[in-house]
Amino acid sequence: MVKMHTRIKRKIGLNTHFRHYRNSNSMTKINRPKTFNTEEGAHACAAKQKLKPEQYSIKPAKRNKKFMIVVKEGEING
Repeated sequence: MVKMHTRIKRKIGLNTHFRHYRNSNSMTKINRPKTFNTEEGAHACAAKQKLKPEQYSIKPAKRNKKFMIVVKEGEING
């Protein structure tokens, strides 16, 4: 089996100095919410997703340097 690269080990949280034979298909990527540099960018992305202003709110993320969209409960139809 081929040696796993160090940056892949870091990505999935394994020790970098030992050989970890993992199937690349078994690795799961952690999905994080998309962040935006400005509130205008967040509003534009919400408009692309066809969200009305009543359906979402903008929340500060990353020590108030970025913003993320938070969809209110029960507001998405579909």
